[in-house]
Amino acid sequence: MGTEGAPAGWLEDYQAEGSGRNKKTGIVFVHGFTGSPASMRPWAHHFHELGYTVRVPQIPGHGTNWQDLNRTPWHEWPAKVERELAPLIALCDRVFIFGLSMGGANTLHVAAKLAGKATGEKLAGIVLVNPMIHIPGIRIKFGPLIAKITKGLPSVGDDIKKPGVNEYGYDVLPTKGVLELNKFLKATRSMLGQVKAPLQLFHSVEDHVLPVSNTEIILNEIGSSEKTRIELTNSYHVATLDYDAPIIFSNSQLFVEKIVGDR
Repeated sequence: MGTEGAPAGWLEDYQAEGSGRNKKTGIVFVHGFTGSPASMRPWAHHFHELGYTVRVPQIPGHGTNWQDLNRTPWHEWPAKVERELAPLIALCDRVFIFGLSMGGANTLHVAAKLAGKATGEKLAGIVLVNPMIHIPGIRIKFGPLIAKITKGLPSVGDDIKKPGVNEYGYDVLPTKGVLELNKFLKATRSMLGQVKAPLQLFHSVEDHVLPVSNTEIILNEIGSSEKTRIELTNSYHVATLDYDAPIIFSNSQLFVEKIVGDR
């Protein structure tokens, strides 16, 4: 594991303008904590090939070196997604946000903020894959002490069932970054009721990073009236790169097509 050897450009911001009848539908793909845009590129490519306008941002503190994540305040994460959305909202008829893991929390945070704005009506839907909304257990309570003792712990990345696949994330878990993550998740959870956009959620039955409580909290507390859950039976946490990726790609495509068709 690690960022070394990633395909050229896959750790950086990516954007591609659409074409044809889908050009005016924009989608932002948001990667997870310690991960990189590489985990979302195949999904984005799938939609761009269908003519959609896509963006895959590099979330601040990611895609460089793990020490950077110890120096990044959590407010920078949703701020980056908002900056990526702004030109799509201006140019497209509708926008979607797709998020993986902590990218799911990022998606929810931005969706909640958009709900209170005039431009929020352009957010047509959100898709989450193994989203994160809380850190369970008592260990996080000792987070400040752990961060003082060590700057990094063993990584939780590359939880992928399919052999030989790399998400090109950090091979160290930055402890100060985890403290920021916990603040971010608490702030986002308090906003879940504000999210009104239609939701499609994918959950891996066997996920070694996040317990199912994350999915259950989101489905129970989100304000969306339209919400569906799809179980993935042959993938671990980074399901966008795993055996069930085609299920994610095809079902999210149907989700978008239905919403666009209904408008």
